[in-house]
Amino acid sequence: MESSALPKSPFVDLEVGKIRNDFPFFHKLNPSNPKVIYLDNAATTLKPQIMLDELLNYYKFETSNIHRSNHQLAAISTHKFEETRSAITYFLNANSNDEIIFTKSATESINLIARCLGKSILAPGDVILLSHMEHHSNIVPWQLIAKETGARIKVIPIDDNGDLDMVEYKKLLGEKVQIVSVVHISNTLGTVNPVAEMIKMAHDYGAYFILDAAQSFLHEKIDVKLLDPDFLVCSAHKALGPTGLGILYGKENLLEKMPPYMGGGEMIHHVSFEQTTFNDLPYKFEAGTPPVAQVIAFKKSIEYIQSIGQDNISNYENSLLAYATNSLLQIPKLKIIGNARKKSSIISFLLGDIHPSDVGTLLDKQGLAVRVGTHCTEPLMKRFNISGTIRASLAFYNTYEEVDSLKHALIKIQDFY
Repeated sequence: MESSALPKSPFVDLEVGKIRNDFPFFHKLNPSNPKVIYLDNAATTLKPQIMLDELLNYYKFETSNIHRSNHQLAAISTHKFEETRSAITYFLNANSNDEIIFTKSATESINLIARCLGKSILAPGDVILLSHMEHHSNIVPWQLIAKETGARIKVIPIDDNGDLDMVEYKKLLGEKVQIVSVVHISNTLGTVNPVAEMIKMAHDYGAYFILDAAQSFLHEKIDVKLLDPDFLVCSAHKALGPTGLGILYGKENLLEKMPPYMGGGEMIHHVSFEQTTFNDLPYKFEAGTPPVAQVIAFKKSIEYIQSIGQDNISNYENSLLAYATNSLLQIPKLKIIGNARKKSSIISFLLGDIHPSDVGTLLDKQGLAVRVGTHCTEPLMKRFNISGTIRASLAFYNTYEEVDSLKHALIKIQDFY
């Protein structure tokens, strides 16, 4: 099926054309490769000009540290820095700015929770519950804490379609589970997990729930008051923002009880060689100079997302996913790994017996950027008895025509072999 065969809204198509003009990547003057088709959005998203302008403006004209100096530049940067915190509070519908912590990545955010919460509450025999589709960054930190505390990790199984086994989940919750840490959207399968139900069930059994929203922050509307996770983590670079910035949301009463993650400047009230008193939230968890430029610039990314509307983003991406799924399944011997009931715009697949790395290399030669390998989900690959997949991940600035190009390139590769 060609793109013209699929009913599409002229308004949405018009908006996508306008949206692409907001991203320098799509400009004809792109010196790297003006014709490249970017389908690796689950790894990191492209960056809008409005965010890049703010990032450069800080480095060119407003360079200063924050919270420490009383000169005008510091006041400007401090104000902008805290404005971003307020923007994220509103974006997630959190209760207050005190619940938003800036880290360097979603990975660091999970490590912070594992270290500061996990080490405080876990005892020998306690259970940390993870799903079979977790990213390594939501496995390894818990393994380290489990080893220190004597806790055990248990795994929520998935079926052959990539859906979590909710019956088994409920059974596992009864086994001394203290912490549940689960991905909202699988970065490999695209599965959108029923996290609202899962969070409620975890709380019914007295467990804390950590939501890995790295893949969902951009693509799904998240209301932490409605979902009610105890903690949520995400990365700016997967949501049109700069690299080097992670977000940690935590319920204020829990953050208050947790010890600091790192020591240093900013996270203190008073320091002597005999004793140190720690700062209030959120600064208790923000030791050292934070990623000032990244935080300031990320507010523009959030505003840009809001200007388009997350419902519009989700609707368009769902349409694009349906079209891409239908198109790729027309290719002989192509097998999609992950056919969950509800999916985000991620398609992992195999092309017959051709090694994923070979497919990725040949797609690159045809100007298509996809991801190949285990996608930092080795246990998931073992579950499906495969060594890796090819992954095409779509965003709201991708087009039906780009999906057609992927299909034709894969057919060409298959014919070559």
